[in-house]
Amino acid sequence: MPSFRTTRRVKHTPEEMFDLVADVEKYPLFLPLCEGLKVRSRTKGEGGRETLIADMSVGYKAIHETFTSKVTLDREKLKIIVAYLDGPFRALENLWSFKREDESCIVEFFITYEFKSRVLGMLMGTMFDKAFRKFASAFEKRADVVYGRGRD
Repeated sequence: MPSFRTTRRVKHTPEEMFDLVADVEKYPLFLPLCEGLKVRSRTKGEGGRETLIADMSVGYKAIHETFTSKVTLDREKLKIIVAYLDGPFRALENLWSFKREDESCIVEFFITYEFKSRVLGMLMGTMFDKAFRKFASAFEKRADVVYGRGRD
């Protein structure tokens, strides 16, 4: 299964970065390939964890797909876990974690995915790989817009 992992140091707090990634409704404003995102439900769980069920629409040129995920926002542990529920994938998982280090934040992003259709995988796979490589910088740039350029 294709996967991608990156670790970046950003000049924002872990709480700011957590909030930015947790604000999924804003993804279409800045995230590569994301055409739309709709939260179907939002529930509070144990330990302050919040769970979202969300539909994300992605596209490139003539190809447009929508998939549903369960997003667990664990503010206490500063982790966001995304589990695939329905759509064009056979599997999709991703994990965000945010750790304080000195005056900055270490952001870790991991994603693994596999399309159900081999043809769709061939058509979208390369684009997804390129998009995932741009995700971390897209979130970092978004943080600079939302919170300012960061601490020097």
